[in-house]
Amino acid sequence: MTDTFFELLNYKFFSNALLASLLTSINCGIIGSYIVSRRLVFISGGITHASFGGIGLGYFFGFNPIISAVVFSVFSALGIEFLSKKAEVREDSLIGIFWSFGMAAGILFISLTPGYAPNLMGYLFGSLLTVTSHDLAMMTGLAVIVTSFFLLFYKIILFISFDQEYAKTHNAPVQLINYVLISLVAVTIVLSIKVAGIILIISLLTIPQTIANLFTKDFKIMIFLSIPLAFLGAFAGLLLSYFLNIPSGATIIMALVFAFIIAKLLSMIITRLKIRKAVSLSGKDSGKI
Repeated sequence: MTDTFFELLNYKFFSNALLASLLTSINCGIIGSYIVSRRLVFISGGITHASFGGIGLGYFFGFNPIISAVVFSVFSALGIEFLSKKAEVREDSLIGIFWSFGMAAGILFISLTPGYAPNLMGYLFGSLLTVTSHDLAMMTGLAVIVTSFFLLFYKIILFISFDQEYAKTHNAPVQLINYVLISLVAVTIVLSIKVAGIILIISLLTIPQTIANLFTKDFKIMIFLSIPLAFLGAFAGLLLSYFLNIPSGATIIMALVFAFIIAKLLSMIITRLKIRKAVSLSGKDSGKI
């Protein structure tokens, strides 16, 4: 098995897929921790599906669908953030509108594209083994931007994640940071599409973070745990998908779901042991009295 793995590394498509898994794990690990802490899973799902409109635009006008999806999803994210604050429209309603608009626009533009309809399975469910050097360059750039931004503004992001009103009382640029963060969420989603696809990418932004959250409430530790957890899930899914010849995106998510089940059982066992220990100690103390 080990020899086979090292042989696979000699293939460009597999080494690209492995590096893409690592870069996506870094981006999703950091951004996903913010999403889970702020409880923005629903809005992230809306942005994910809205990005399909950008993919349709790219095919219709003949340019890179990922670039158009980035632009479309960023504007959708900013639109949701702005209108939910300024207009008298509920945020969940706006998410539903942008969600359905993006999917409808994508379907219409693709149907209007001359010639044969493109194969959308890679965008919908992921196609990790087709990652190119250009994709890796964009993922690397995003990883540098996301990591740098969180290092520079960690305290403000921490305040915003758990108590925006407190951040405002300290004159923190809450609204500006929110706009930047929601834009980074959008870009992270789109650049991770090849790993898990539009349908499944939300899992990479939530499952590793939820697993980490079972064992820690510390935001920084949650980020550090989420990255290796996401990579282990992506790595296991990549190997299984290659050897079993099954879709990589779905396999990665299944690996992460099984990891969550195991982690949940483990956390329950740890909690019960702690309760038993506490009961035992309290019994001894009462016996002394």
